[in-house]
Amino acid sequence: MDTTPLGRRETRDGTGQLVFTRSFAAPIGEVWAACTDPERMQGWIGTWTGDPASGEVVFRMTAEGDDAPEEVYLVEVCEAPHRLGVRSRDAAPFSADGSGPRVAWQHTLQLTDAGGSTVLEFTQAVPAGPVGVAMASSVGPGWDYYLDRLAAMIGGTDPDRILWEPYLGRSDGYGALYS
Repeated sequence: MDTTPLGRRETRDGTGQLVFTRSFAAPIGEVWAACTDPERMQGWIGTWTGDPASGEVVFRMTAEGDDAPEEVYLVEVCEAPHRLGVRSRDAAPFSADGSGPRVAWQHTLQLTDAGGSTVLEFTQAVPAGPVGVAMASSVGPGWDYYLDRLAAMIGGTDPDRILWEPYLGRSDGYGALYS
C-alpha cells in the first residue's frame, strides 16, 4: 500500500492550502465539464442543484453513500473553463462526533491547457495547528481518492473500481504536513 501523500502544503495569500496537481490526456473543456457538470460529477464525486448564477448551489457527495448530507456552497469565482472557487456557506465542526472547532470548506479548481492535455490544480484551505493536522489527515487521502476517480472517469475506466481503503494509509503523511 502506498502511503505517500500526493498533495502538498503551501501558503497562498496568507492561507494554508493543501494542493493537488493532476494531468489529463484530455482537452480542457472535457476536464472542466467533468468537474462542473452535475451529471458528469455524479460519476466520480457527487452532484449539485441550483443556479450557479445566483451565487450558490447545493452539493451532495454521492460517492459517500446515500446518507451524505447536502451542503450549500457559495460560488466565489467561475471563469470557465479555467477557474472555479467555492466556499461552504456554513462552517461545521470538524470531527466525527460533531465536537471541536468549526471549519468552512474552501476549494479552488484551476485548469491549464497544456497543448491538448490539461493540468488540474485543486486546493483546499486547511488551517494551521491541531485542527489542520486532523483536517489534512482526513481530507488529504479523500482528495487523492476522488481525483483518482476523476482520472478514471476521464480515462474511460469505471471510477467504482477505485477502492477507498488503500488511501487510508496516507492519513499520517498528510497530518505530518501540518505537524
